[in-house]
Amino acid sequence: MSLDADTIVDRRRMRRKLTFWRVCAVILAIGAVVAAGAALRAPGTEAWIGSPAGSIARVTISGLIRNDMQRVEALERLGKSRARAVIVHINSPGGTTAGSEQLHDSLMRLKEQKPLVVVVDGLAASGGYITALAADHIIALETSLVGSIGVLFQYPNVSDLLKTLGIKVEEIKSSPLKAAPNGFEPTSPEARAAIEAIVSDSYAWFRSMVKERRHLDDAALERVADGRVFTGRQGIALKLVDEIGDERAALAWLAKEKNIDPKTPVRDYRLRERFSDLPFLHTAMVASLDVLGLSSLARRLEDWGAVQAVERLNLDGLLALWHPPIAN
Repeated sequence: MSLDADTIVDRRRMRRKLTFWRVCAVILAIGAVVAAGAALRAPGTEAWIGSPAGSIARVTISGLIRNDMQRVEALERLGKSRARAVIVHINSPGGTTAGSEQLHDSLMRLKEQKPLVVVVDGLAASGGYITALAADHIIALETSLVGSIGVLFQYPNVSDLLKTLGIKVEEIKSSPLKAAPNGFEPTSPEARAAIEAIVSDSYAWFRSMVKERRHLDDAALERVADGRVFTGRQGIALKLVDEIGDERAALAWLAKEKNIDPKTPVRDYRLRERFSDLPFLHTAMVASLDVLGLSSLARRLEDWGAVQAVERLNLDGLLALWHPPIAN
């Protein structure tokens, strides 16, 4: 019995030591990553790949567009840099109207400091096209999609489902239009009219921007402002696009119109710091915790990452967003 008790005590002691060293290993791994990030980050140049001096900055806008102050600050730093010009590559279906307006205004301020040209790689629709409007010259591939000039307000209405389930949502509010529409009851005519007024006002803002920036008369504006998308080839005739081509066409335009040497090197300019959002780091940390035997902690970290991913997809407010129709 004494031998069994000693064995149990030794095993517990070894287990505590193993847990201690596992925790130490995790702490050291995190410290190493932080130290590497700090070492690679040089003030004022953390966003550049290569030297910014005398180069052309390549900025990429992709995915959903929403408010992003870090992006605004990065573009402000680019305006103060020694880059000679900026080529903005866009591949975006849009996003929120506020986020698209914020990005458009940031690029307009940048254009006052640097020659700027836009290249539509695949898609510049809705808020993506609002972004492209900041440039005086828009280049697109023949099969790129541009346009989708319109504004959208969507909300689910589950009132019939709640009625079927026998669920009733009670509410007390200060006025009939507070938090309307809420999706728990049929939308009242007054609430619908209020939302339509918001959509109409934002649509008028979008149309006026297209008319002013693309120098369209009323008839030309009506042809493009019905919400549809157009190919790059169609966009030329409709004056939504200035030229068919890619980055080489952008370099040629900068050389012709802005006297920028076409042989000037083009350097990628990140709108986020290198270690600000690294999905692979999250994955590597989960795997490391599993290897170290801390499976429960790994699962918690994995669940947190899933929550963050869903949160990034949450778009609040009016949308300037295009997506292909889904067949029933």
